[in-house]
Amino acid sequence: MRALCLITVKPGKVDSVVAILKKKRKIVKQIMVVTGRADISVLLQGNIDEINGMVIDFKKIKDIVTTETLIEVEVNLGW
Repeated sequence: MRALCLITVKPGKVDSVVAILKKKRKIVKQIMVVTGRADISVLLQGNIDEINGMVIDFKKIKDIVTTETLIEVEVNLGW
């Protein structure tokens, strides 16, 4: 299962948060600094419990303001 976690951080703290996230390599597959409503996008891969645990760990980082997790789903459109 894959998920995309959109992270908003305090102003000026993107680099320090990215450095912390790079140490969490268990299910973190890619970290991207992005533009838009989020500051950082993290691609996660694992089972639902691993993804949930990692997002809970993200929320413990003091410079993270918000997270939004988009979980990949399979949809059969019948085409």
